[in-house]
Amino acid sequence: MARGELRIFLGAAPGVGKTYTMLEEAHRRVERGTDVVVAFVETHGRKHTQAMLADLETVPRCTVEYRGAEFTEMNLDAVLARRPEIAVVDELAHTNVPGSRNAKRWQDVQELLDAGIDVLTTVNVQHLESLNDVVARITGVEQRETVPDAVVRAAEQVELVDMTPEALRRRMAHGNIYRPEKIDAALGNYFRTGNLTALRELALLWLADKVEDQLGKYRADNNIDTTWETRERVVVALTGGAEGDTLIRRAARIAARDKGADLMAVHVTRNDGLTGADPAALSRQRVLVESLGGTYHQVVGADVPRALLDFARAVNATQIVLGVSSRGKLAQLFAAGVGVTTTAMSGSIDVHLVTHERAAQGRRAQRLPAALSRRRRVAGFAATIAGLPALTALLHVGPSLSLTNDILVFLVAVVGVSLIGGLWPALLAAIAGSLLLNYFFTSPIGRFTIAEVDNLLALAIFVVVALAVSWVVDTAARKTRQAAEAGADAQTLATVAGSVLRGDRPLIALLDRLRETFALQSVTLLEDGAVVANVGDTACTVAGEADAEVKVNDHLKMLLRGRPLEASARRIVEAFAAQAAVALRQERLSAEAASARPLAEADRMRTALLAAVSHDLRTPLASAKAAVAGLRSADVDFDDNDRGELLATADESLDRLDRLVANLLDMSRLQAGALGVIPIDVGVEDIVPRALDDLGPDGRTVAVHIPDDVPLVHADPGLLERIVVNLVANALRYSPAGQPPVVTASALGDIVEVRVIDHGPGIPEDRWNDVFLPFQRLGDRDNHTGVGLGLALSRGLTEAMGGTLTPEETPAGGLTMILALPAS
Repeated sequence: MARGELRIFLGAAPGVGKTYTMLEEAHRRVERGTDVVVAFVETHGRKHTQAMLADLETVPRCTVEYRGAEFTEMNLDAVLARRPEIAVVDELAHTNVPGSRNAKRWQDVQELLDAGIDVLTTVNVQHLESLNDVVARITGVEQRETVPDAVVRAAEQVELVDMTPEALRRRMAHGNIYRPEKIDAALGNYFRTGNLTALRELALLWLADKVEDQLGKYRADNNIDTTWETRERVVVALTGGAEGDTLIRRAARIAARDKGADLMAVHVTRNDGLTGADPAALSRQRVLVESLGGTYHQVVGADVPRALLDFARAVNATQIVLGVSSRGKLAQLFAAGVGVTTTAMSGSIDVHLVTHERAAQGRRAQRLPAALSRRRRVAGFAATIAGLPALTALLHVGPSLSLTNDILVFLVAVVGVSLIGGLWPALLAAIAGSLLLNYFFTSPIGRFTIAEVDNLLALAIFVVVALAVSWVVDTAARKTRQAAEAGADAQTLATVAGSVLRGDRPLIALLDRLRETFALQSVTLLEDGAVVANVGDTACTVAGEADAEVKVNDHLKMLLRGRPLEASARRIVEAFAAQAAVALRQERLSAEAASARPLAEADRMRTALLAAVSHDLRTPLASAKAAVAGLRSADVDFDDNDRGELLATADESLDRLDRLVANLLDMSRLQAGALGVIPIDVGVEDIVPRALDDLGPDGRTVAVHIPDDVPLVHADPGLLERIVVNLVANALRYSPAGQPPVVTASALGDIVEVRVIDHGPGIPEDRWNDVFLPFQRLGDRDNHTGVGLGLALSRGLTEAMGGTLTPEETPAGGLTMILALPAS
C-alpha cells in the first residue's frame, strides 16, 4: 500500500487563515470528485470558518475523560475505518488529552499516512521544535506544544499562508480571531507589530530552507550540475597563504551585498596528503570565516581547479573568489595557474580574481628536507668509495664477462648505493661507475676513450638509468618521510581539536597538551601583556624569559619555555596557538552564558510571577474591597446576616491574600538563601492537627492515621506546619468527592515519613518533577486559583530542614507526597 501524502498549511501566527485556506482546498478536492472527510477542525468560534464546514463530511469526535472532566479529540479509529482519500486534520502540533491513543496529533497523522490516506493539516511557525526557543525570546511566550521539524520537512507540500502584520492586527481588532474580551490583551502582547514581523520572517526563512532542500533533491535526482542562481552563494578559495585574510574579507563584502547570501570558504588538499598549506594560517582563517558568518570546508583532489569547481557546483555557488597567482612571471609562462584555469572552466559561475601583496612575486624557495638521515648518506658515500673499486677488482680476477654484463653489475651496485644513501651517493656512484667501466672494461682498455659507438651508447644508457633510479629512490624516500611527518602532524592537530571540544576548561587542556607534545617546561598565553593562562612552571611574562614566542593575533601571543623550536615544529605550535584563541573565546562565551543564565532565570521568574499573581492578587483584594465598601455604604441597610456574610467574605479574602504573600516572601527568602530555620524536636501528631485547622472546614474532612510510637522529628515547627498545609491543600484540590485525603506517618530507620495520600487522577511519572516548578499548575485547564507555589515552596522548605519531598503513585490511583525528615 502506498503511503499517503502530507500537505501542510504553514502560518506565522494564529489568525492568518490557515484553517480557512485548508478548508478551501478540501472543497476544491470534493468538487473534483475526491473522497474528503473532516477528521478534526477547530473553528475557535470564527463564523467564516464554521461556514466552510457546512458541506463537508465530518467524522464525529471521540470523548476522553481526564481528571473528572470530558474532552473531545479526533477519533483516529473512526477515520481509519472510514478510509477516505483525504483527511482534514487541523492543528498538527496539538497535544492529545492523556488517555488518547497517541500523545501528539502529529503521531495520529503519521498513522493516517501509513494507512495510505492523504492528509491536509495546519501548523504555526512557533510550534516548530527548532524555532521554539527563538519564538519564546521574541514574544516572551514559551510554546508548550511543538512538532519535530523532520515531520514538517517530510511533507510533500508546505504552503505558506501569509498576511501582513497590519492586516492581521486589523482582523484581530474586528473580532475575527479572538473573543472581544481578549482582543486588547492580544494586541498589546503577542500580536504587537514587531512580534508579527519577526514571526513572519521566521516563517519565510524556514520555508526557504525547505524549498532549498527540495531544489537540491530535484537537482540531484536529475543530475543537474549547472548553477541555478536562485540564491547568492560566494565561495572563497584558501591556500593557507598570507593572502587568505584579504580574500575572506573581500568575499564577505560581496556576500553582504545580497542579504541572506551564503559565504563558504574551501581549502583543497591534494590527495597525496602532502599539502604545503600552513595549518596555523588555515586555523586562523577558519576562525575569521566563522566570525563573519560563513562556513569552512575542506575537500581532497589531485586537480585543484577541478576539485574547487566540483565543490562550487555541488553547493550551487554563484561566485568564486580567488587570489591572483603568487607565482613569478616565468612560472606563469609554463602553466596558467589555478586562477586562470578555474576562470576558463567556471561556466556560469562568476570568478573574482583578487590582487594581494604577494601577487606575481614568486613563491618563496622552500628548502627540501633531506630524504634520508645523515648516517645513511655517509654509509652510501662509504659504499661508493669502497665498494666500486672492490667490484672492479672482482670483475678483473673473475671470469671474463661481456661489457653488457659488466654494465648490469655496476648498475646493480648503483641501485644498492641509492637504497643505502639516497640521491647524492648514488649520483657519485653513477659517475664513478661510468668512469671505471670506461677505463677498465671498454675498448681501448686503460684509456678514457671509447672506440665503438655501441659501447658509448651502452655507457650513456647506464648513466641515465643509474641517475633515474637514484632520483626515484630518493624521491620515494622523501615522500615517505613527508607522509610520516604529515601523519604525525595530522594526529597532533586532531588531538588539538579534541582538546578544544572536550573538558570543562579546553584552554588549559590545550596548553597542557602542547607542553607534553614538545616536552616544554611551561606554556603561557598573554593577552595585551597580561597572563591569561599558564601550564607548567612559573609563567613567562616577557619574551626575554621564553625560548620561543608565537604571535596569535594583535592581542594574543604565546610564550614557550624549555627548548628552542625547530622550524618544522613551529608550524604545529602555531596551529596550537590558533586553537588556543578559539578555546579562549569558547571559555569566555561559556562564562558569559553562565553569568547570564541566573539573570535569565530571574527574569523568567519575574515574568512568571507577574503573570501568575496578577489575577490572584487582584481577586482577594477586589473581594475584600467590595465587602468593606458595601459595609461602609450609607445607601444600603444590611441586616445582620448580610453584614456577617460580607465580613466573612472580607476575612476569607484577606486570609487568601495573607497566604499568598507569605508564600511569595518565603519563596523569595529561599531563593536568596535568607530563610531562617530553627529546628527543634517536635511531634508529627502535634503539627498535623494545627495544619488541618488552618485549612478551615475542608481540613476537618481529612483522615489522619499517626501511630503513637512515631518518634519526634528534628524540624522547624512553623515551617513544617506550612509544608503540611500546602500538601494537604493540594491533595484536597484534586481529591474526588467522597474520597478525602489521608495523612499517615511512620518511622523508617532514622527517618520519619509523613505521607499525604489522595485518590485523584494522579500525575504521569515522567511529569513528577514538573509539579515542583514555581508557578506551575500541572494539568489544570483552569488556572484561576493559586499561583502554583505550594509544592515548589514545600520542597524548598523541606530541603532547608535537611529532608526530602518526593511523589509516589497511590496504589488505588492518585498521588502520594512523601515528606521525609530526620528523626530526633
